[in-house]
Amino acid sequence: MDTFDSISPLDYRYYGNDKEVFEKLQPYLPETAAIKYQLMVEAALVKTLAEKKICSRKVADEVEKAAKTVTAAEVYEEEKRIKHNIRALVNCIRNKVSNEAKPYVHFTATSNDIISTAESLRLKDAAINALLPQLLQLEKTLIKIARREKNTLQIGRTHGQHAEPITFGFTIASYVSRLGGRIAAAAAAANNMRGKFAGAVGAYNASSLLVKDAEEFEASVLKKLGLKPATHSTQIVEPEFAADLMHAVVSAFGVMANVADDMRHLQRTEVGEVAEQFGAEQVGSSTMPHKRNPINFENVKSLWKEFMPRMMTVYADQVSEHQRDLTNSASSRFLPEIIAATFIAAKRLNSAMEKLIVVKENIRKNFEMGKGIIAAEPAYILLAAAGHPDSHEYVRKLTLLSQQLQKTFQEVLFNDAVAQPYLKKLTKEQLKLLQSPEKYTGIAAEKTEKVCRHWEKVLKL
Repeated sequence: MDTFDSISPLDYRYYGNDKEVFEKLQPYLPETAAIKYQLMVEAALVKTLAEKKICSRKVADEVEKAAKTVTAAEVYEEEKRIKHNIRALVNCIRNKVSNEAKPYVHFTATSNDIISTAESLRLKDAAINALLPQLLQLEKTLIKIARREKNTLQIGRTHGQHAEPITFGFTIASYVSRLGGRIAAAAAAANNMRGKFAGAVGAYNASSLLVKDAEEFEASVLKKLGLKPATHSTQIVEPEFAADLMHAVVSAFGVMANVADDMRHLQRTEVGEVAEQFGAEQVGSSTMPHKRNPINFENVKSLWKEFMPRMMTVYADQVSEHQRDLTNSASSRFLPEIIAATFIAAKRLNSAMEKLIVVKENIRKNFEMGKGIIAAEPAYILLAAAGHPDSHEYVRKLTLLSQQLQKTFQEVLFNDAVAQPYLKKLTKEQLKLLQSPEKYTGIAAEKTEKVCRHWEKVLKL
C-alpha cells in the first residue's frame, strides 16, 4: 500500500513522509512492532519454563528462534481463519517448532498475559528510546534561548495587557521549567510500566499447578523483559500505569502547545517580537504573496487539539468490568498514536525554536509604549514604604490623570505636591528606577539562569 493510501494523517502527512520520524518510531509503534513485542513475551515465558525444568533448554531455544521468524502478515492471516489474535500468534509459533516444543508455547498463559505485558513494554521503550530524547532536545533548545536572552528586556503581559518588565529569557525559562517537569514525570511513568503473568483472572490459577511460587515465576518472566509485575492484576495489568504515562506525555504536549501559541502571538504584525525563519522558496499564502505565516507553531497547537482530548478515553479505559471486559480492546490500540503525535510535535517545535529570530527593536518599541504607566507598581510600593497611608489608590488616580493630561506617569508623579514628602525619603537608586522602569526587572535574569541550571542537573543534560 502506498503511503498516500493510508487513512490517518499521521501516516501520510506527519509520519510516513519523514524518514527520521519513521526510523525513530517504527521499532515501537506500528502493528508489526506490537506483534514483535508479543512474540518476545512468548519467548520469555518458555525461557522461564526451561529455568524451572518444566521444559528443556533446547525447547526454549527452539521457541525463541521460531518467534523471531513469525511475521505480522502470518499472524493476521491465521487470525482470519480462527478469529482470535493471540491464538493466531501462538499457532504461527507452533507451526515452526517440533512436536516436543509445541506444548510449551503459551503454556499456562492467558491472552492478556501476553498483550498487557507486550503493550507495557513497547510503550515504555517508545517513550524512553524515542519520545524522551526528542523532548530533551527541545528542552536543550529552550535552555539555550533562555540563557542567550536572559538580559533581553521585554514587557510582561497578563490578560493580554502590558504588566511589568521582565526579560525574554525569563519568558522562555517558564517553559524550560514546565517542560522539564513533564519530561521527568514521563520518564518516571515509563520506567514504572508493569507487566503481568497471573493468568485469566489474575489469581495465578494455571501457573500454580506447576510451580511452587507463582509470583516468583511471574517476576522471572518479566525480569527477562525489563519489567516488574503489578502489585495486583486481574486478566489485565492495572490500567493506571499506562494512564500515568499518557498523562505525562499529553501534559508535555500541552506545554508545547502553550509555547507554540505564545510564539504565534508574538509574531502578530502589530507585535512582531519574534519571527519564524522562512525558507527562500517558502510560500505563506496561495493568494497573498506577502504572507509569512507561523505555520509550525500553529501546527503544533493544532495537533495538540486533536490528541489532548484522547486522555478522556485513556481515563475511561480505567474502568473494566469485574476481572476484565472488552470495552478497551479497540480504544487502547490508539495509545501509540498519542506518543507518535507528541514526538512529531516536539520535533517540529524544536526545529522552529532553533531558528527563532528575536526582533529586539520591536521588543524595545513595545516596551516603550507603556514605559510610563508600568512605573505605577514600583511607585506605589516605594511610596507605601516611605509612609504613604494609601499609596495604591493614590497611584491609581495618578495613572488616570496622566492619561487624561496625555503626560507620562512620571511627569505627573514628580510634579504632584502630595508625593513630594515621600519622594524625598527615597534613595537615588529608587528615584532612578521610577524614571527608568526598564531596570525594574526584579531577578528575571538570575532566575532564568537558576531555572536552566536546575533542569540541566535534574535531567542530566
